Order: sequence, then structure tokens, then C-alpha cells
Amino acid sequence: MSILYAGIDISQANFTCSLWVGENAVDLGEFSNDQVGFEALAAAIARHPASNEYEFLHIILEATGGYELRLLSFINAQGWLFSLPNPLRVREWAKGMGYRVKTDRIDGRKLAHFGHQRQPKPQQPLPEAIEQLDSLLQRQEDVQKLLGQEHNRQHALSYRPQAAVAAVSSINRTIAFLNEEMQRIENEIDALLKDNPELQTQSRQLLTVAGVGKKTVLPLLVLCHRYQARTAGAGTGKGITAYTGLDAQPFGSGTSVHKRPTISKMGNSQMRARLYLAALGGVRGKDSPLREFYLRLVGRGKSKKLALVAASRKIVVWSWAIFQQGVEFDRARFATNSNSS
Repeated sequence: MSILYAGIDISQANFTCSLWVGENAVDLGEFSNDQVGFEALAAAIARHPASNEYEFLHIILEATGGYELRLLSFINAQGWLFSLPNPLRVREWAKGMGYRVKTDRIDGRKLAHFGHQRQPKPQQPLPEAIEQLDSLLQRQEDVQKLLGQEHNRQHALSYRPQAAVAAVSSINRTIAFLNEEMQRIENEIDALLKDNPELQTQSRQLLTVAGVGKKTVLPLLVLCHRYQARTAGAGTGKGITAYTGLDAQPFGSGTSVHKRPTISKMGNSQMRARLYLAALGGVRGKDSPLREFYLRLVGRGKSKKLALVAASRKIVVWSWAIFQQGVEFDRARFATNSNSS
């Protein structure tokens, strides 16, 4: 199977694209990050002689926090393959290859070269319902933060006897509005799940995992779908642990340099915080396999914080197994190997 690799470096307004043909990069130019630019990209690729020499086109681009989403939709519609490698891994590879200069055009060449040499597996597009659920959950988180800020301001004004009535009323109105927004978002999430029975089933199954509760289950469901798409369904428990940034990172050199092991923190920090809180609640449950796992580590002399991080990893691994197999959590089946961290 012959594959033509293309690297795209994208920003809010524009993106550059380079092909890797033979042993060299070929620049296609700069395009606007909109439908006009996408169609111009397709035309430029079609015009290039190399497009007739390969069976498939594989686009390599880095996630940029959302600027790439419209282009990804266009890529899927064209039937092209795509991958979004971890930016840190690309940077480490580029240093080893001797890339020193950083420009948009160089970054496009670098990504095309990375694809040609490392040949990452193509990713699957994320289901539309998961994209919608993810955006609703993010908005829910945003509104919750705004509510917390307004409640803090309300509390602070309560200690100021001379505070303007208009200021107090403004805060009260804002809190009322944000509460209404929270209810609207919750209703939208409920409606989305009602329209997608498979997501309902998956969330119900994930809720059977020790430590997973109502506040964690839907973000965890999105995480599993994203990892499944990222790995084309071939992900592992060890892989999703690294994807969330909970993989252990020991530090040692020779016989004299040793530092306390830590975690990579390469994934979504918000998701790690959710998992840590889930572990904190899960280890308090009576007759819980997560509690038994946690107490076993503490009994071996591990610190409580380290044991909680290990419990967070265990939640992710169990959840991924449940998601993959489409079953409910079976303590006898899944918790028998919980002796290891």
C-alpha cells in the first residue's frame, strides 16, 4: 500500500501544507482556514504529479485547540486518512532529526517528514454525538466556573455594609441567569443521550466501575471514544493511561542520581483532576475493590497521594476494558489483577 504523506501546520486564519515525495518535502503553499482554502488545498494536491503515484493520502497535523476541526471535517469528506500525533513526541523526533528552525512552512515539512518516517496509524473520525456531548460538557464546565466566581463576589459583598444595592442586584441576576443556563445545558445533554441509546448503555456500564460517579461518567465516556478514535480501536489499558498523562515516569541515572517517580502529565489536566477526585471518593467506598487496591499500596509503604494516583490509573484501565467489551464491571473478573499499580 503506497501512501503519500502531507504535513499541515494550522492557525486560526491560515494553514500551510507540504507533501513528502521520495526523500524531499514539496511545499504546496499557504491556504485560508475556511471552505475556500480547503477546496484550494484539494485542487493543489490533485494537480501535483505525485498524487497519481500513490494509493492513499495521509494528512499529519497537530491538534491546536480547535482550529483544525473544520479542516478535519473536510478531510473526512474527501476520504483522506489523517493523524494528530502528540506535539511533544513530534518535537522530540524533530530535535533528533536536526530540525532547529521553526516557521509555519518548516513545521508543515516536518510533519510530512514525520508521517513518512514514523508512519502513524490513521485515526478514525469522532462520532458526531460525541463531539456534541464534548462541547456541551465543556460549556457546562465553563458556566460552572462563572457561577463559582459570582458566588465568591456575592460572598465578598455580603461583608461590605455600604455596598451599592445595584451591585448586589446585578450579581443576583447574573447568578439566576447562570443557573438557568446550567439547567438548559443539562436538558440538552439529557436529550442527546435520549436520542443515542448506545451512549446511554455505555454510560450505564461505566457507572458500574468502582470510583465512577455521575460527575465523572460522561467526561470518561468522551475520553474513551477519543482514545478509540485516536488508536483506530486498537488501544490498550497501558496506552490510555499514557493518553491521560497518568503513566509513571521514573527518573534515574547510574547509581547515584535518583529522583522521586512522577507522572508524565501529557494528557488533559482537567480529566486527570476528575479522575483523582473520583479515586478520592472511590477509595472511601465500603467493600470496594478500589479501596482494597488503595489500602494494599498504603500498606506497602506507598504515600497516600501516590496510592490515589495509582487508583486513578486503575479507574481508567477498568473503564477502558468495560468500554471495549461492552459489559458491566465484574469484580471477580476485572479486580483480580488489581495487586499491581
